[in-house]
Amino acid sequence: MAASAITLGGFVMVQAQPEPGGHGRGHGKRFMLERLTKDLNLTSEQQTKVQPIIDQAKPQIAAIHQEAMQKMKAVMDSTMSQIRPLLTPDQQKKLDENIQKGSSRRHDSSIRENSEESDD
Repeated sequence: MAASAITLGGFVMVQAQPEPGGHGRGHGKRFMLERLTKDLNLTSEQQTKVQPIIDQAKPQIAAIHQEAMQKMKAVMDSTMSQIRPLLTPDQQKKLDENIQKGSSRRHDSSIRENSEESDD
């Protein structure tokens, strides 16, 4: 069972990363089923049985991912608060700009992912 959870989590992590063509999370459930079908050569009957299992696991995996992202943000914020005083005013300004750019990109990406997932 643990191996299954790890494998399932691996598929979700792959799913969450943008593909070279720019597609990422928005393809969620379909991507996971397509990946399993391709990798394991699932029959149509197996696909029909696997899809509800994926659907059931997705909210739990999303919650775990959200919690992990919050913890990572807390660590990064703490790290930056320790580094910032060591920088010159110009470096601090550049750091703030970089953080703002990253925040803006994540926000834009989140909006796109949410709208794509609602299309699923």
